[in-house]
Amino acid sequence: MTHPLRSLLVTLIALLLCAAAAASSADFPMPAELERDVQFWLRVFTETSTDEGLLHDNRNMAVVYEVVPMPAATGRRERNRRVGLRRKHYQAVLRSLASGKRSGLSEEEQRVLDLWPDDVSNETLTAAAKRIRFQHGLSDRFEEGLRRAGRWRDHVNDTFTRHGVPIELAALPHVESSYNPDARSHVGASGIWQFTRSTGRRFMRVDHVMDERNDPFFATDAAARLLAYNYSITGNWPMAITAYNHGLAGVRRAMRRYGDTAYAEIMRNYNGRTFGFASRNFYVAFLAAKEVDQNPEKYFPGVAPDDPVDYAVFQLDDYVPAETVVDTLGVSEREFGRHNPALQATIWQGSKHVPRDVELRVPRHRLAASVDELLASIAAEQRFDAQLPDLFHTIARGDTLSQIADEYGTNVSTLVALNGLNSRHRIRAGQQLRLPAAGPAPEIVAARQAAAEAAPTAQEPPVEQQPPVEMLASAPAIAAGPSPVAEPVEEATIDTILADGIGSTLMGTLQSALLSDPSDYTIADDLSIEVQPLETLGHYADWLGIKTQRLRDINRLAFRTPVVVGQRIKLDVSRATIEDFERLRTQYHRQQQDSFFRSNTITGVTEHTVARGESLWILSLRRYDVPVWLFRQYNPEVDMHNVSIGTRVRFPVLAGNAG
Repeated sequence: MTHPLRSLLVTLIALLLCAAAAASSADFPMPAELERDVQFWLRVFTETSTDEGLLHDNRNMAVVYEVVPMPAATGRRERNRRVGLRRKHYQAVLRSLASGKRSGLSEEEQRVLDLWPDDVSNETLTAAAKRIRFQHGLSDRFEEGLRRAGRWRDHVNDTFTRHGVPIELAALPHVESSYNPDARSHVGASGIWQFTRSTGRRFMRVDHVMDERNDPFFATDAAARLLAYNYSITGNWPMAITAYNHGLAGVRRAMRRYGDTAYAEIMRNYNGRTFGFASRNFYVAFLAAKEVDQNPEKYFPGVAPDDPVDYAVFQLDDYVPAETVVDTLGVSEREFGRHNPALQATIWQGSKHVPRDVELRVPRHRLAASVDELLASIAAEQRFDAQLPDLFHTIARGDTLSQIADEYGTNVSTLVALNGLNSRHRIRAGQQLRLPAAGPAPEIVAARQAAAEAAPTAQEPPVEQQPPVEMLASAPAIAAGPSPVAEPVEEATIDTILADGIGSTLMGTLQSALLSDPSDYTIADDLSIEVQPLETLGHYADWLGIKTQRLRDINRLAFRTPVVVGQRIKLDVSRATIEDFERLRTQYHRQQQDSFFRSNTITGVTEHTVARGESLWILSLRRYDVPVWLFRQYNPEVDMHNVSIGTRVRFPVLAGNAG
């Protein structure tokens, strides 16, 4: 006979499980209209390996024309050739059907027609001929990710719980990186959470000494903060997740057009210029990954997650050479680097010390004594109060002289002088720039002396008047030197998994630069914009190639009347394209934000209830020491000029970055 208490316990557990399932369903709804999309990604994640791929319609995901053999080692050119041939085949079939042909069909024509609903129109088939897309399979990579995830899963769950983020979002790295900490994307995203440099710097240290994006422990905490922030702006998880890929500004535009919870309509019908295949599919791909993540045995029988490493976690009280640290701990540089992937190559090359006050890890079983005892044995002459000065910077693809100057607290003219750059100031990936602490190179000094003797009166225009720095897009990347950790591998992230090369320069600029900025930097259909912090009429005139007075005239602004944040301004785009204006505007804000986040990191959020007589401007700048543009990002719907008593606003908590 069953004991009553046991029966009650079983019933309670069942009720709790049902409640948890209901909560998960509410947090992550799957409208019936999106079910076919989820099923498509389940097929990609669990049935189709990286040695093959699906040729499919990029809008109606239920239509898969063919499984194409495509070994993972196939080069891009050969893959494009094979896919191109099969695409042309199906385009011909679809055009034949689109002509109205419904009888006397060949076997192939009938097979293709049967993939579509019975009432498919000729117009739909005509459009479908232009929408054929190839998707590589990922089942083997997903299975590897399920194993790897075990190393950090407890940490992910604990971190998300602490930040109030549903633990189901632990499935997101399966979409982004297959839980591979060495994953790097073609747009510069890095680590298991695939943070770009700009977004990563908001929540982590990302520089030439530490890149915390590559450490799953640091990056998971940052991902929790970012996802919680996205949710605070969007109010629901489907859009918060979509914003992780598409950016908050674009998601807010879609929500304003269709409604906050019109998920299916947004995924199906929103045609924002940067809302491409990747953005449309990010949430449904997550739903598919969540299903597999929660039921691994169903899809990959026998898969076993890796055990987490039992770490001794510590911080150094001083700056210490890497060689000293690893010798003291009794591990190799390679092993220490593998468990502390945030440490950059500068540390292993000896141009920087291992930083102090940074969380470090070493497997506990590798230590001969407690970590405190071992670290106490480091000799005084190997401990330093300050970090080594920066002598050189190895240029990465996408770097500009102005960004490098900001990062090292110098200016463009100094870098030009120290490195003898030519009048166009072109730089290339892999090139080493001499920094002020290294002094001028001897050959530069000698060349200058010779030039002075030959033409003592010649003068060049100031650097500020020179053309902007350009990165040589064709320049090959040059290795900066050996590293104790394995070379990063090119992983298929959501951009390559989903977009597969689809996109535009504007999409890359907006999405990779300002993912966490909900501000709208686009031009509306009536050629107006909303004034954002840090902007002036002079900026708009420069970006448009017109005189400031022209903007005053069309907006009926008196001379010297400043524009006000939140105000709408009409533009004259007769001398510039809308795309160029938006690109320059976005670039300007990216530079301002990048510069700020090189020295500051967001560590939390605090709420404030507005009292009588309080000004949001003064609260932001004086009490909370937060720039107005950043306050606006955390409170995009608040009118700073007309706020009611009792309104609750949010201020990010900032911490300065260590050396």
